[in-house]
Amino acid sequence: MKFGTFSLAMFISVAAWGGLVFAALDQGWGHSPIAETGDIAAFELAAKDTAEQRNTGNISFILIEDGVPVADFHLSQEEPVDSQTVFQAASLGKWLTAWGVMALVEDGEIDLDAPVSSYLTRWQIPASQFDASKVTVRRLLSHTAGLTDGLGYDGFDAAQHRQNLEDSLTQAKDASPGKDGRTLLGDEPGSGWNYSGGGYTLLQLVVEEVSGKSFSQFMDDRVFIPLEMNRTTFDHAEALERGLAQNFRPDGSTEPFRWYTALAATSLFTTSEDLVRFIASQKPDAKNPVLSAETMVLLRTPHASEMGADIWGLGVMLYAPNNSGDFIIGHDGSNEPAINSAARLDPTKGDGIVILSTGNPLQATEIAGEWVFWKTGNVDSLSFASRLPIAFTVFAAGTVAILLGGALMIWRRRGNRGKPAPGDGSDLA
Repeated sequence: MKFGTFSLAMFISVAAWGGLVFAALDQGWGHSPIAETGDIAAFELAAKDTAEQRNTGNISFILIEDGVPVADFHLSQEEPVDSQTVFQAASLGKWLTAWGVMALVEDGEIDLDAPVSSYLTRWQIPASQFDASKVTVRRLLSHTAGLTDGLGYDGFDAAQHRQNLEDSLTQAKDASPGKDGRTLLGDEPGSGWNYSGGGYTLLQLVVEEVSGKSFSQFMDDRVFIPLEMNRTTFDHAEALERGLAQNFRPDGSTEPFRWYTALAATSLFTTSEDLVRFIASQKPDAKNPVLSAETMVLLRTPHASEMGADIWGLGVMLYAPNNSGDFIIGHDGSNEPAINSAARLDPTKGDGIVILSTGNPLQATEIAGEWVFWKTGNVDSLSFASRLPIAFTVFAAGTVAILLGGALMIWRRRGNRGKPAPGDGSDLA
């Protein structure tokens, strides 16, 4: 075999292997649902078994069908928790923040496509090589505004140590490890998706500037009270008064919750029961006291994609197709040391799942991903991302095997070429 032909054959083989590995990951080949499709009791039992095996803190779980809770369990290592226990939900709050922003859009106070700078007096995006007038509320909601902060906030150990919003946007002192803490315009707005906690801190400032209220008070008045989410807040002090769940580390030890300036991005306090109300308000025949049906559709309209898949709307993740021409939507949250929250919704049916936890950094996300697969047979986008390292390992191992096999084939061919053919007179025996 000529070297060029061999190289082409190897390239085709490796490419085919890569396609097979990607397809297996994308389609969930080799992965089975944790319960028989439609068997609610079996799914609850499987999820509880998983939680009990891995729980090092506390967890509150509710399964929802047609907007109604149909199964639940609540586990804790120490003080009991239930559906009314307040958890810090981290980035899951971005979903509810989006509702507050869209309420102002419906009120005619915000234009989704106007420069965000037109709503700001207290802070402006630092000058860069890119045009800041293209940074809009729509792009901030969908993480396509060109901000490159990648935040991530670690919070402060006491309320008095918090920065004000403007200083946090300029240089967040509690930036997560590896981030410099500046909210900067580092890419062309609209050119792609780049997760930005700073973008939601900027939206927090927009809400305050436009409404004339504190962000926490506005969200109470415009979103939480109308939805009767009576134990949900962005105010840490209020959350403490309502009975906050213990914050566990993966080793089972506890520590106080952190205080945040960036409330919209990372500091929602809520209960699983309140999140059920939030989910139920989005079923097709529900009376939504906050947003119109048209806005609800807009929220889950694709605004960003990765690797050819639609992944983000306005404030919500698009986890997977729901097999009915729509998406499974929702949001997750994760803060160190091990806060993990997840909520998923099939908006065409009103089915969903809510999981709030501390003590395990991935427990809620993984169980929610299993719910998506159980419901749809499609792989949740976060499950896809979490399994990428394994897929890359399998791809690399297969590629090495293909190349070694090809090299062995060439070696054998060359070895055979040097041997005398039987009966050609060179045999001395």
